[in-house]
Amino acid sequence: MVTPEKSLSTALNARTIGSGNETIVLCHGFGTDQSIWHKIIPLLAENYTLVLFDWPFSGAVTDKTLYEHAKYTSYEPYADDLITVIDEMDLKCVTFVGHSMSAMIGLIASTKRPPLFKRLILVAASPRYINTDDYIGGFQRSDIDELVSTMELQYEDWISAYAPIAVDPNDAASVERFQSCLKSMDVEVAISLAKTVFYRQYLENTIKGVTTLEIIIDMIGHFPQLTAHLKLVEVLKDVVGFGHA
Repeated sequence: MVTPEKSLSTALNARTIGSGNETIVLCHGFGTDQSIWHKIIPLLAENYTLVLFDWPFSGAVTDKTLYEHAKYTSYEPYADDLITVIDEMDLKCVTFVGHSMSAMIGLIASTKRPPLFKRLILVAASPRYINTDDYIGGFQRSDIDELVSTMELQYEDWISAYAPIAVDPNDAASVERFQSCLKSMDVEVAISLAKTVFYRQYLENTIKGVTTLEIIIDMIGHFPQLTAHLKLVEVLKDVVGFGHA
């Protein structure tokens, strides 16, 4: 529980690394924590001020009361948490880098408080995962039903099967890191989060007055910060510039 003596940013292990005129907020996605960025942190900290924190569902957060099942059934409360962290750390005009579900969270937060965000960089993002007639999310409803059912019945077995597919079966160290993050989560929290992520609807908010650029990185899996980190860093530096953009 967040108390007057302990801010949300403190409870979520928020920290600042590096230095530079550009502030980059790195937000991790489903089933992980801020350690998922470990390969790119030293490569960016030389030129940028980096801000990292853990979401309430993360196993790295010691206060387990922060994650309320009834509250976190959509991305809206996560967006509110993001805004709170940015406000508490007195950040302005940040470059937001959101991986997976955090990409959508950043989009929602930017519609609520546009002045806080200079640019949004969305990594491995999707507004939904279930296919419809007009959008290919990558999964049929039955696929997601089976995924959630397996999590509920055999969580450890699900981790062993899912992590190599999500990361890259040829990168054992990165697979192990993702598995470790998943195992650190409370099982009920992980299942609740999976339902929020995989069953969600289209993001209906529109973001006006923005320029978009899509960059495709040739890689395997869902985690470029693990399996293609040098390419990802190159993209980030090209988009952000070296603290002068």
